[in-house]
Amino acid sequence: MIPAKFPMSEAKQRAAQKAIDYLEDDMIVGVGTGSTVACFIDALAAWKGRIRGAVSSSEQSTAQLKSHGIDVIDLNTAGPLSLYVDGADECDPHKRLIKGGGGALTREKIIAQASQRFVCIIDPAKQVPLLGNFPLPIEVIPMARSLVARAIVGTTGGQPVWREGFVTDNGNAILDVHNLRIVDPVGLERELNQIPGVVCVGLFAQRAADVVIVGGEPVKVL
Repeated sequence: MIPAKFPMSEAKQRAAQKAIDYLEDDMIVGVGTGSTVACFIDALAAWKGRIRGAVSSSEQSTAQLKSHGIDVIDLNTAGPLSLYVDGADECDPHKRLIKGGGGALTREKIIAQASQRFVCIIDPAKQVPLLGNFPLPIEVIPMARSLVARAIVGTTGGQPVWREGFVTDNGNAILDVHNLRIVDPVGLERELNQIPGVVCVGLFAQRAADVVIVGGEPVKVL
C-alpha cells in the first residue's frame, strides 16, 4: 500500500512518466483512456516534435492529444503499432487485466491487439491476486442488452448491471458484471465473446499486458 503521505495522484503521475521511457523517435504510439493515461498524455506533449502522432482509443483522449498539438492518426492509416500505453481497473500477477471502467474497452482492445508492446500503467491499488472485485464491463449492442444479461447470469453467476445513461463512443451500452471471482480469465473471455450481442469483454487476458508499470515510491516495472 502507498503511505498516506504519498498521494494516489502522484503514483499515477510516476507511472505515466516512467512509460515515456518506452517511446522512440518517429513512432506512432497507441494511447488508451483514463486518469492515469491523462497523465501520460500530458507527459507525451514534450515528445510531440519527435513522434509521428498517436492512435487514440476514445474521444476523450483524442481531445486531450489535440490540445497538446499531437496529431491523432486513424489505426487503418497507421497500421501495426510498436507501442500501446494504457491503464487498467485491475491487474493480476500474470499481467491480465480488467479494463473498461471509462467505457472505451472496445477501441482499447483493438489497439492493444494491433500493438507489438502493451505497456500498462497503474497505481498500486489496482494490483489484485484475482480479478473480479472490480465489476467486469461488457460492451453490448443496445437491442441485445437484456438477452446478454440473462446469458451472463447463466454463464458466470455474476450480476450484470446496466450502466444506465451511458453510451460508448461506438453507440453501444455497457453491462457491469458484479460478484465475480475470475479463476480462468482466458477461458471466461473466450466464453463471453460467444454470446450474441456482445461487442467486447473488458477482460484483457488473451492479449494481456507485456509490461506493467506500478507507480509509487519507488516505481515498479513488472
